[in-house]
Amino acid sequence: MSERSRQPGPGPRRRLPEGGRAREGEGGGARRRASRVGSGGVRVPRGAGPVRTFLAFAGPGLMVAVGYMDPGNWATDLAGGARYGYLLLSVVLLANLTAILLQHLAVRLGVGSGRDLAQACRQAYSRPVSLALWVLAEVAIAATDLAEVIGSAIALKLLFGLPLLFGVFLTALDVLVVLLLQQRGARYLESVVGGLILVILIAFAYELVVSQPAIARVVAGFLPRPRVVTDPGALYLAVGILGATVMPHNLYLHSGLVQSRQYGSGEDARHQALRYATLDSTVALAGAFFINAAILVLSAAAFHGTPHQNVADINDAYRLLTPVLGAGLASVAFGIALLASGQNSTLTGTLAGQMVMEGFLRIRLRPWVRRLVTRGLAVIPAAVVAASSGARGEGSLLVLSQVILSAQLSFAVVPLVRFTSDRRRMGSFATPRWLAAVAWLVAVVIALLNAYLLYRTVTAGLG
Repeated sequence: MSERSRQPGPGPRRRLPEGGRAREGEGGGARRRASRVGSGGVRVPRGAGPVRTFLAFAGPGLMVAVGYMDPGNWATDLAGGARYGYLLLSVVLLANLTAILLQHLAVRLGVGSGRDLAQACRQAYSRPVSLALWVLAEVAIAATDLAEVIGSAIALKLLFGLPLLFGVFLTALDVLVVLLLQQRGARYLESVVGGLILVILIAFAYELVVSQPAIARVVAGFLPRPRVVTDPGALYLAVGILGATVMPHNLYLHSGLVQSRQYGSGEDARHQALRYATLDSTVALAGAFFINAAILVLSAAAFHGTPHQNVADINDAYRLLTPVLGAGLASVAFGIALLASGQNSTLTGTLAGQMVMEGFLRIRLRPWVRRLVTRGLAVIPAAVVAASSGARGEGSLLVLSQVILSAQLSFAVVPLVRFTSDRRRMGSFATPRWLAAVAWLVAVVIALLNAYLLYRTVTAGLG
């Protein structure tokens, strides 16, 4: 099959063949797609047991999970715990279940069609629509990168006393780390990301031990209560948690990362890949759920019902944790977790940007050029705000980045749900009707909640 026949067609009406997959010879396509992640793909052993097979597929889920624990999520979790105790834990759980569903759809698209979400959009829509979706995806990636820059800069200031402006520029140097890891291959990237996630998990496990939350109240917090929607303040924070948890770039990223595995071209092999890749992402997102829930529980245990229950700022939380909890390492562990979170997210943001540009435009920039472009878009506004407004301004910019992400989310979710529900595109890999119905309901709810979040943010700014 020629190279041209393997690529998505330029016209709006061309569709994938029945069964959804225009697959080249076994291994070759995976190796070419894997070069977008690292220097080569990961071979799945044939006839291996469940453990070895799962380990071969494990990795992309970790890369995606970091987007659900990035610094942008911290402010809403901190505010929710401080103001409302454990009430919004049910919202954190609902947001995680939504994430599991959407990432499963991303896996289904990648495995079933052989295309990532950007390529599928380019193949399905007219050029103007495709270009508009590309611009929106790039805006979302820039907003994500902005949150990572700010989070890392704040962490460097809290831990080492570095000026915010210096920390903002220092974060730009992580381009060297990304380049080194990409040259070494997908497994190196995944191992570094997994190590940083482990650091965050250990840090928050320690925080939970020293904060001594009320276990019964924590368990009760996972049960939905009417107050979540009847209290305007709680509803606003709930919408913020739901709207900012699922990152648009993760949907593009995961549908491409899953193809870094060399699992064969047969339908049975692809269905096996779908099962194990879904298990990989579900396990990884369970870790992200623990971290988000831990931030909220820590904030509830430390600040709710005290004079500090209006804490919603990362700087204030860091400053107050040690004196409030009486644990000398509480603030340090919090800062280390924040730094690890920011650095972790920057790795996946680079890969997502690379896939989005290549998928929509068929333009593949050198990794260092792509990294400098995206990081420059984030560093410039962060540096301006750091120089003029300091930490409070950076906190406001962090919130703004999440509002931007919320506004972009539906433009990734709706095409994803549409493509994976279409049997003409996906064949036997199309979502079952009941799951498609749930996915469309989730897409509508996300759109409504994000519209509400944007309305509240704009009216609050005008007021």
